[in-house]
Amino acid sequence: MLVGDGDIIGACNVENASFGLSICAERSAIFQAVARGYLKIGALVLYTPTAKPVTPCGACRQVLAEFGGDAAVVCVCDGRESIVTNLKELLAMPFGAA
Repeated sequence: MLVGDGDIIGACNVENASFGLSICAERSAIFQAVARGYLKIGALVLYTPTAKPVTPCGACRQVLAEFGGDAAVVCVCDGRESIVTNLKELLAMPFGAA
């Protein structure tokens, strides 16, 4: 993930036997960025070891909306395809504190 000053923050999924307590790499990276004082995300790159790229889940999209409303989202995989989009295309009607 690319944050405001050009710093790159990497993360990974953390699985748990209680599936609901697992955390996606996207949210892990966002929470690390916030903990370091970054409140603006410029771009998120999501890699999956799959033949086709996948996009962030709904929970990750909503969290990204809080900190990267106009962030670029790039999804890559082991195959040749990729998805280059933005959060506004992935999450049409986010909600927030406002």
